[in-house]
Amino acid sequence: MTLADHLAVLPVLLPLLAAPICVLLPRGNLPWAFATLIAWLSFWAAAALLVQVRSVDVVDYALGGWPAPLGIVYRIDVLGALVMALISGIAAAVLPFARQSLARETSAVQSSHIYGMILVSVAGLLGVVATGDAFNLFVFLEISSLSTYTLVAMGARQDRRALTAAFTYLVLGTIGATFFVIGIGLLYQATGTLNMIDLHERLSGQDDRVVRAGFAFVVTGLALKLAMFPMHRWLPDAYTFAPSVVTAILAATSTKAAIYALMRFLFTVFGFTFPFLETALFLLMAFGLAGMVIASLIAVFRDDVKQILAFSSVAQVGYMLLGISIATSDGVSASIVHVFNHALMKAALFMAVGAVFYAVGSHRIAAYRGLFKTMPFTACCFISAGLSLIGVPFTAGFVSKYVLIEAALAATLPVPSLLLVGFVVVSSLIAVAYVGRVAYAILLDPPPENQVKIRSSVPLGMLIPMGLMTFANLYVGFDAEGLIALADHAADILTREGLGR
Repeated sequence: MTLADHLAVLPVLLPLLAAPICVLLPRGNLPWAFATLIAWLSFWAAAALLVQVRSVDVVDYALGGWPAPLGIVYRIDVLGALVMALISGIAAAVLPFARQSLARETSAVQSSHIYGMILVSVAGLLGVVATGDAFNLFVFLEISSLSTYTLVAMGARQDRRALTAAFTYLVLGTIGATFFVIGIGLLYQATGTLNMIDLHERLSGQDDRVVRAGFAFVVTGLALKLAMFPMHRWLPDAYTFAPSVVTAILAATSTKAAIYALMRFLFTVFGFTFPFLETALFLLMAFGLAGMVIASLIAVFRDDVKQILAFSSVAQVGYMLLGISIATSDGVSASIVHVFNHALMKAALFMAVGAVFYAVGSHRIAAYRGLFKTMPFTACCFISAGLSLIGVPFTAGFVSKYVLIEAALAATLPVPSLLLVGFVVVSSLIAVAYVGRVAYAILLDPPPENQVKIRSSVPLGMLIPMGLMTFANLYVGFDAEGLIALADHAADILTREGLGR
């Protein structure tokens, strides 16, 4: 067997095995260098897997040689390979930024533990995407969550409220996990299997109370994990008080893996023949639309830039849910495109916030006054990624909203398509307000007299990853054909599975 035969498991296995080694390394630059190397190797394996899957549609990998449904099988289709490449790619891009940023925001004695926890979190998220077993998905989801709770708490050196944020995240995350595993248990009781494809076949035509309860528990648990409005309480504080690097990785990957899991259960496991699916999709649409507007309005009145971006993430989850709830191949494709593009936006934005904090020591809007004069590169990166968040033409965000509006207009839905377009437009206009507040301070306000001298220069090791992620936002805005083609391919496979074909 060649290395190519194991590509399905390598992206998960590399960070999972490397994490304990990273923790044992002596403090200093060695844990960072080792974690960065592993992240890039994992990204290489995920990218190679994506190339492989594009030609065959689905790759199955039986762990230990035990075939499904007896053993655990990794099943990666185009959607799974794309999300795996996204998660590992974000980790590979952000970790070079981490060395100086974490040195400023956390204690040196924690360095090896932080990088080890980052690798565990990434491995868990990649496992969520790779596995074809429902209970194994729960295990990986909790592996990622437990490490993330720890990472959020690492921000306590700068603000003790990080401990409260981590505890809130822990409690709500545990509730979500409990709902999810209860749902899996009910589905196992009804079918006698945990393999997702086998579940789909055995659930076909079933419509009893146990299955419906299992469906409700699974969807509710995942809704908590992906921070669907109004079950988003954990997200703003976790993003605000975690170290900047942790926030950048968390915002760009964690909710995306949960969105993937939701799509996998809605379409691959339950499918369009499931009687309760139509009602569930309508509820997802309603909550998504509410989140798009209400979370955006809350962001307008926040003074902490991290909180502004955190509430905007809740709103952006609404866009993804809207695409899923349209329940057509075009709608699911639009959701996939936004999953990818939102990861690029938030990674760039939170790295820019981390650079400002490195120089000034604050997340408040006041710290951004006159930033264009004192830190022009960081200012340009933040404004460019902010324009992408709004959806200005020639940015990644515009591509996402354009394909989402196209899908809404083309679909036959229980609500008028123009109403959905109206929500997208209104939410985007509100984004102009909250991004505009920060941009006004950056471009038009004079820098505070007492901060002109204390601003330290941001190291090149932080500027280069931030610049590359900003460039990715602009590149997708100019040339999105490859991404849209991949998303269309992934959505076509997913919706065909939902139809049982």
